[in-house]
Amino acid sequence: MSFVADRIGIMAAMPEELQALIDSMPDAEVVRRAGRDFWIGHLQGRAVVAVLSRIGKVAAALTTTLLVAEFGVCAVIFTGVAGGLGAAVRVGDVVVADALMQHDMDASPLFPKYELPGQGITRLHPERSLTRRVRDRVAEVLDVSSLAAGGALSQVHLDALGLHAPRVHMGLIVSGDQFVSSAADCDTLRHHLPDVLAVEMEGAAVAQVCHDFEVPYVILRTISDRADDTAHVDFPRFISTVASRYSQAMVLGLLDRHADQHVGDVFGAA
Repeated sequence: MSFVADRIGIMAAMPEELQALIDSMPDAEVVRRAGRDFWIGHLQGRAVVAVLSRIGKVAAALTTTLLVAEFGVCAVIFTGVAGGLGAAVRVGDVVVADALMQHDMDASPLFPKYELPGQGITRLHPERSLTRRVRDRVAEVLDVSSLAAGGALSQVHLDALGLHAPRVHMGLIVSGDQFVSSAADCDTLRHHLPDVLAVEMEGAAVAQVCHDFEVPYVILRTISDRADDTAHVDFPRFISTVASRYSQAMVLGLLDRHADQHVGDVFGAA
């Protein structure tokens, strides 16, 4: 396995989110591996491979492994939706992970709860300076003025869904092979992990594969609900009119070497 210079892997949790990015790749060619379609092409002048992660940790881990081992990507971006757990995290906000862990990992008494067996760690951390650059670029892309300025976000009508202007958070995202939707489950997660901001089903598996391959990675999650069903939003409408456009705009912004603002090339030198 050898890395391909500048080739970046892009994964999305849902077809609707990936399709907007594929539509932005006029030169995309499809290669099929392990029952998955990988779109090879360019975005913002960068070589990319886009693929649907599928749902759950095993599926996401296999997809990530293929991106690295088969397609030689030098970095991975994961975009998708998640349930909000942090007190300040609202529907429509975005969480950039600076730590990830599996909330359902429990090999006790052989190992402490949450610890990855044989690795001696519970949390995986993306490279710090990359995470900060990602946070800053996403904040620029989702700035309120950008929502009305045209481009990928010109058709995002937050008011129609009763949503506020998006805020960008950076913190802990937890993953598990279960759909967390009850208040009791949310309270349990917050009790054991008081700094958790969001919960989903893939990010920590992606992080573990990238960690083992020593590949930089970015996990971006748009908050679609509060995980305990306290916020009622039309989910299909949210995915099509908010999350999919957020994903497209955020990924394009992260890949842009020549953005006008101060962040510069996110995947270049710090």
